Amino acid sequence: MMSPAQRNEVDRYLLSGDSDVWSAVWPGSSFVEREKQGHAALRGALIAAVLERTRHVEASTLLEGIDLPTFARTKLSPLVCGLFPSTEREVVLGVMESSIVFLTPATIAAVLESTPWHMTAWNLANLYLASVDAELLSDDAPQILGLSEETTCYLSVEYFRTGNRFDDYVVHEAAHIFHNCKRATVGLPEARHRDWLLDIDFTKRETFAYACEAYSRILELGATRQARSSLLDELEQEGMPPDERVEEGEYVDILREAIAARNGWKHIRERCSPVKRTRRHTTIQA
Repeated sequence: MMSPAQRNEVDRYLLSGDSDVWSAVWPGSSFVEREKQGHAALRGALIAAVLERTRHVEASTLLEGIDLPTFARTKLSPLVCGLFPSTEREVVLGVMESSIVFLTPATIAAVLESTPWHMTAWNLANLYLASVDAELLSDDAPQILGLSEETTCYLSVEYFRTGNRFDDYVVHEAAHIFHNCKRATVGLPEARHRDWLLDIDFTKRETFAYACEAYSRILELGATRQARSSLLDELEQEGMPPDERVEEGEYVDILREAIAARNGWKHIRERCSPVKRTRRHTTIQA
């Protein structure tokens, strides 16, 4: 039976996703033991709460007949081929093939148990609950359809029901992997000042992901440069990304530059890369 302090910690976690990093209220003679006890209690409570809210949810049929590795390779090949040199594409595509996880009644418990971070698990729980129209754990839970961490993209099956033809959460979340994953993690050689798959400016990460998402859809929907320009005009009229971290004028300008170029992906990457600072040489005269 839990102590009042332990019960309070569980309740706090379920309501907010917050948890004590030191696992102070859990039994054990070392931090490792306390953390293990706390992990089991918090994740067990989270899984139980999600399953209770979704006990009447039936298995989704939206993924029937879909081979996820093939789906991922087909969907993400233009993105990878446009952003990486030919010598690295197969390695990156291999990572992408196993990166997509859709949250369904069959996968949700295992995902919540195995996800390393408590806050990520809480966000994924609410993502799943929202996708099946179940009660969220908190009114303050983020309204998201996807989330990426390290080399995994977690997605709602609502992906297949989205009504906006410029939305593509698979591409959006995959784009985030490139600045979250180190080259050495996937077996690519590290180079000077190139630790990550792609070096994207911290303040431009959402701009990069949204631009990749929109550009991917524009390429799929428009066969000619004129058609793509018209699609961008339509996108601009429909509204910009619902994210205050994305500056609207810059976002549209990046996309206009991309659709006018032979390799628009390269231009998106360059516009979102950190500004390179050149050294200033001072000459001292005697």
